[in-house]
Amino acid sequence: MFRRTLLAALAVSGLLAGAAHAQDDYPSRPVKLIVPFPAGGTSDIMGRLIADALGRQLKQPFIVDNKGGAGGAIGTEQAAKAPGDGYTLLLSGIGSNAIIHGFSPKPPYDSTRDFVHVSQLAAGPNVLVVNPSFPAKNFKEFIAWVKANPGKFSYGQVNASSGHVTTEYLKQVAGLDMVGIPYKGGAPALNDVLADQIPGMFTNQDAVLPHIKAGKLRALAVTSAQRNPLFPDVPTVAESGYPGFSAVSWTGLSAPKGTPKAVVEKLEAAMAKGFADPAVRAKLEANGFVVVVSHAADYTRFVQDETARWTQVVQKAGIKLD
Repeated sequence: MFRRTLLAALAVSGLLAGAAHAQDDYPSRPVKLIVPFPAGGTSDIMGRLIADALGRQLKQPFIVDNKGGAGGAIGTEQAAKAPGDGYTLLLSGIGSNAIIHGFSPKPPYDSTRDFVHVSQLAAGPNVLVVNPSFPAKNFKEFIAWVKANPGKFSYGQVNASSGHVTTEYLKQVAGLDMVGIPYKGGAPALNDVLADQIPGMFTNQDAVLPHIKAGKLRALAVTSAQRNPLFPDVPTVAESGYPGFSAVSWTGLSAPKGTPKAVVEKLEAAMAKGFADPAVRAKLEANGFVVVVSHAADYTRFVQDETARWTQVVQKAGIKLD
């Protein structure tokens, strides 16, 4: 009896030692990073920057696996169901890990329960842009014009996008009556703003930056808490009469629940070191993103806060998934 107990104890000890050794050696083989959106978009670019930085720091290939569909839910669900061993990771973000929780039915995963959030990477504001023919020259004039002309400002609306929920958020806090014109994607909506078919929209800063520089669009406000370095003369919504208003598109690195703490700490350190490189940061900052790179505890709290905020906005607005 004693011998069996001793052998069992030694076996468990060996398993624990083996697990600890495996974590010390992590990663000992290639790692998959699920990007829950198609190749070619902003999320894909972010995922490839993370994969490259982690690969250089941890000396193993980090391979991007694009799993698009259902607003990011398909790829995110796959990551949630993957083993928590550090060899499947997720590019997490505002749409698939916060906004989506406001919809009914709920997604088949819970961003606060099913993941370990390792590190935020970057955040970028939405920008309110209008065609230069629109009479408002600044954000305060825009608010005054919309309030004086209820139901007459039409904006490009890509259902359930960050630009869409940002617009609903502003409508709620400012008491605005504006009309959303549905589009399948941000590019066709923006093309119609450029062509003066619709007067304006909220959209990601990287999409509009070249058009603003060329004078083809007028930027009225950014939605970050502070002004963006690439739009130094464009005020924030918060400083323009709506304190506390913040709506940024963010991305980061997450892992399935159960991923060992030692692995999370390795990834966290690699993110911090990789994105301390000025050349790497410059790739993001050149497109108006603010490099955030945070600790796991900070990113976890951030995801929880964002989920609560956008769930409230989505449900109050009655936004439904297509």
